[in-house]
Amino acid sequence: MESIEQQPWSALFAGAETRRELWEQVSAIIERYAGGVDELRVAPKLDPAGLRGMLAAFDFSRGMTPREAVDLAAGALTAHQVHTSHARYYGLFNPAPTTMGIAADTLVAAFNPQLAAWSHSPFAAEAERHTIRALASRFGYYEHSTDGAFASGGAEANHTAVIVALAAAFPKFAAEGLRALPAQPTIYASRESHHSLLKAARMCGLGTDAVRAVDVDARLRMRADALEATIARDRVAGFAPFLVVATAGTTNAGAIDPLNACAEIAAEQGLWYHVDAAWGGAAVLVPELRPLLEGIERADSITFDAHKWLSVPMGAGIFLTRHMDAMDRAFAIRTSYMPREAAALDVQDPHLHTMQWSRRFTGLKVFLSLLVAGWDGYARAIRHQTAMGELLRTRLRDAGWRIENDTPLPVICFSDPGGADAHAIAMAVVASGEAWISTTVLAGARNVLRACITNYRTTAKDIDALIGALDRARETTSHATAAKTATGS
Repeated sequence: MESIEQQPWSALFAGAETRRELWEQVSAIIERYAGGVDELRVAPKLDPAGLRGMLAAFDFSRGMTPREAVDLAAGALTAHQVHTSHARYYGLFNPAPTTMGIAADTLVAAFNPQLAAWSHSPFAAEAERHTIRALASRFGYYEHSTDGAFASGGAEANHTAVIVALAAAFPKFAAEGLRALPAQPTIYASRESHHSLLKAARMCGLGTDAVRAVDVDARLRMRADALEATIARDRVAGFAPFLVVATAGTTNAGAIDPLNACAEIAAEQGLWYHVDAAWGGAAVLVPELRPLLEGIERADSITFDAHKWLSVPMGAGIFLTRHMDAMDRAFAIRTSYMPREAAALDVQDPHLHTMQWSRRFTGLKVFLSLLVAGWDGYARAIRHQTAMGELLRTRLRDAGWRIENDTPLPVICFSDPGGADAHAIAMAVVASGEAWISTTVLAGARNVLRACITNYRTTAKDIDALIGALDRARETTSHATAAKTATGS
């Protein structure tokens, strides 16, 4: 019998000894990174030419040993990425992943379950269904009358919401498309809502002009009176309103729209009501934060990203709905070639009620993380991050910075009262490698610095390190501005 090295597939499936050594190598790399990431620069020095030059040497004309290939990838990832797992990454809701999330994604890659047909991986399909319903119950949905699906992220979940709402509002849409609709459909969301809604409108054929940007109040929350007035104007003008989207934790500033008031308006107008709670939705797991999301249980559907505040590896978006028939109505397609072993069972084939067809077992990293941490473990971690956000606000004020947003969530927008340039400060902090922060624009006008607590391991020591980096950057930036002013340049 031929040895495995002589088989035609030997380049794709290594022998047992090679595999054993490879798994040990990968395990050691993961452990070294998990235990030492906080010793690295948070952000890399950006060098596109150098990277492309390095990669140009690999034209795939000759093979590498598995050990060499893995060392190459691990070294490059260490040197050339923003380390979102770092305790001093104050960024865009990219978490330090849970230990069980890492283990789950490793298992999923090895077993490679197929989640198009229930019968191909019954455990995976049922574990996702169980997890979705358990999470839905935390939002106030009835656990046994909830549908939903895992998605690549919040953008896909929001896209799903638009399609589901179209199918609910316009019965002919699923079969005949937009040409069957009596008028231009319109969507309503605040000016601070996530831009994935614009993409969703474009991909659904509605166009971005179909999304109405509703005015916000001084706290950057959607104004209920402006929402009501905008819908009324559109009805008079001959448009067909069909979807209201409230946000529970905006990306910019952590604003939470008035969820009950938006629910009332949507109900009175007969519109589908969706809440984008991609990040802030995890507040429902903490008893003292749960009142912030009062009214979310009235939503027809919810977007929630487990790869944000539940800290599982990318990507794990979730779409939830309290209407059991909504997703089938939007997505059901019959085929002659899909497996039929489960046709007589009380089960649901995932490909019949989601945007996706073939996909990986996304839900395992959430299922295992919840299985080990439990609701209480997550509540403690989220409570700690919220406390670190409050500490950061306090330390910023003490150091003479001005807080620019008003939210109980741990995202802090701030500026220098002396007028130091926010962008220059952020770039100096990032370039130092000590921390990662960003800038954003509030209410379409105010350019501010933004820092968000995204890591469950961030401590007071890390907060102090950020304040030190900010103060040094402010001083350097102020001196540079003064020098330019003095020389007239």
